[in-house]
Amino acid sequence: MSIDDRAAALEQEFAQFGEWLDKYNYLIELGKSVPSIDPQFRTDSYLIRGCQSRVWLHARLEDAVIRYSADSDAVITRGIASMLIRVLDGQPPDAVMGADLSFIDRIGLKEHLSPTRSNGLLAMLKQMKLYAYAFQAREKAGGKS
Repeated sequence: MSIDDRAAALEQEFAQFGEWLDKYNYLIELGKSVPSIDPQFRTDSYLIRGCQSRVWLHARLEDAVIRYSADSDAVITRGIASMLIRVLDGQPPDAVMGADLSFIDRIGLKEHLSPTRSNGLLAMLKQMKLYAYAFQAREKAGGKS
């Protein structure tokens, strides 16, 4: 599935809920499905700066696609990470770097998050794209992941 297809599926899922409380509960449920981060990556080196809560994000390049894993000490933030991983995981670096993630605005997520959580969302997106950029640069240089 492409990034656009995954984003559209998430939009449809969120559209089923009329109230934002229900959408927050769904976000929490999504957080339960985030790929667990290996404990060795729950260190300051993998901590996302700019988040209200603690969020660790790791990525590896495997068979020319990026595999993300994350964890957070806050359930909503964990849900946000899960949502982003669901859309971007298993995609090649160039697709992640060029991804149109406007579905986040269309589901109304940024406008319903606190300013600090919204900053955290942007910080997670930035870090995911930075991983993609680094993997792409490494591939072009002929290096290994």
